Amino acid sequence: MKQLNLAGIVFFSLFLIASLILPTKPQDVDDFSVTQKFIEENAGYLTIIAFAQYVQEATFEEVQMLMKDMLEYKDKCLADKTLPECAETANNILQEKICAMEGLSQRHNFSHCCSKVDFERRLCFFYNKKADVGFLPPFLTLDPEEKCQAYKNSRDSFLNHYIYEVARRNPFAFAPTLLTVAAQFEELTNRCCEEQHKASCFGVRAAPVTQYLKAMSSYQKNVCGAFLKFGSNVLNSINIAVLSQKFPKIGFKELTSLLEDVSSTYDGCCEGDVVHCTYGMGKIMSHICSKQDSISSKIKECCEKKIPERGECIINSNKDDRPKDLSLREAKLTDNENLCEERDTDPDNFFAAFLYEYARRHQDLSIVELLRIAEVYKNLMENCCSTENPLNCYHSVEEKFNETTEKSLKMVQQECKRFQNLGKDGLKYHYLIKLTKTAPQLSTEELLSLGQEMVMALSTCCTLSEEFACVDNLMDLVLGELCGIKENRTINPAVDHCCQTNFAFRRPCFEGLKADQTYVPPPTSQDFFAFPLDWCQDQKEELQRKKDRFLVNLVKLKPELPDEELQSLFTNFTDTLEKCCNAKGPEACFNQEHLKIGD
Repeated sequence: MKQLNLAGIVFFSLFLIASLILPTKPQDVDDFSVTQKFIEENAGYLTIIAFAQYVQEATFEEVQMLMKDMLEYKDKCLADKTLPECAETANNILQEKICAMEGLSQRHNFSHCCSKVDFERRLCFFYNKKADVGFLPPFLTLDPEEKCQAYKNSRDSFLNHYIYEVARRNPFAFAPTLLTVAAQFEELTNRCCEEQHKASCFGVRAAPVTQYLKAMSSYQKNVCGAFLKFGSNVLNSINIAVLSQKFPKIGFKELTSLLEDVSSTYDGCCEGDVVHCTYGMGKIMSHICSKQDSISSKIKECCEKKIPERGECIINSNKDDRPKDLSLREAKLTDNENLCEERDTDPDNFFAAFLYEYARRHQDLSIVELLRIAEVYKNLMENCCSTENPLNCYHSVEEKFNETTEKSLKMVQQECKRFQNLGKDGLKYHYLIKLTKTAPQLSTEELLSLGQEMVMALSTCCTLSEEFACVDNLMDLVLGELCGIKENRTINPAVDHCCQTNFAFRRPCFEGLKADQTYVPPPTSQDFFAFPLDWCQDQKEELQRKKDRFLVNLVKLKPELPDEELQSLFTNFTDTLEKCCNAKGPEACFNQEHLKIGD
């Protein structure tokens, strides 16, 4: 991706003076300068991403106004770098400029953030982000010919608009991911605009890009939610599990060194500091690529790529092969009579070492299952170390691990069996009923989205050889969407308990939830079972969407009904809809059938 003409070098002075992670070792200098050059060349994109994610309601014209203001700031600081405002970080300056735009904070309801300073202001801007983007207008999809003409007329304007629209709809996605998506989108635009059948080309090539963005955004939001709600220990555990599984031959000392870079980067990425995040990601990938021989044999081609494709390539690369001399069981963590002393000396390091050893030996398990195993081990050690014979107590720890995994595996097998028996539509209706009963306070659109994501997870994973890890990981991401990224999100007592009590056991907790007992349904409207005639004119996709909304709203109205009865009511409704739409007199048919179903 190249620098945008409109942006010029908006952030140039910021990169020179920003208080970021500066290189501390000679070998870091080249990598740092490469990352800095990349950021300078993509300054316009980063400006748009930051502004659109912080103030999602802002118009594109307002984004352009901010960029003009930043250009003036750049000129001032290049002329005199000793000015006090030129010593600020890029993110702080950006937020100050946003707050200084006349009437912007009042129009878009973030004046309370502008009254704060430093960390409190950054956190306020973060909490002002909205995960549910239903308030935004539909993403405008141009006709392929119009799209190609717009790109040809002004590449800069075309890509700026694309980044703006994508960023504000994915407010928690990391900047390097959005830059990768923009590069992929430009590449497919170039290719498809040369094709005769442009529409089919865009349809085929755009789908993987959209899926990639959705998957990465969901994962990043989930991990940041875990970080914000449960703290750095959970974040470190997730990263230990991910890195140890992916790079099983990495040494523990090397892993802990890499984790320092990862943890400091996530702090900035989760907060929305696009410059800090991009620098941090560059530092992580440089660290990994500089130690390829001791980390992984699968990333050579990735390390030859440019930023940010290099980082995204490493993230999505295959797991390295487990070393042949690495046994499935590490005896020193279960059969050692000195375990309690080792635990008491340095608990954090002790449990990190256990998770590292277990994860690199069990690449078939999901990340959340590894965290469950680590939690079981921690609780068992706490119990055993208080007994007279700890070794005899924790000697059977492998049985506890197997029990935990068997429970999780059984849950996955039941879900995949349900998918096979019900099919996609039947499974969707099952989850819409279950989710709505569990969390009726959520909006209809959010429940529809969650139900669709659950179906997608199972339809994606249930035919794969690594079914267990795939289902467990993706279903946990859906629950991450439900729980939300913000620590103060509340739905109802039962759901809040599952979301906030234990990250690793969130999914088993949800599995045991029944209909929310605190929910009071709204009064039933007399017209609820009425059949709008315009439904008969809807296209298949929109009609299906209306049916799904009807089911969710039906459950919200009658949550006390058994699932089978709700399903029966819904089936009667859809069957009658089809019957009457095909009748010679739809309105008379609807009036007659309305009386039957409305009883």
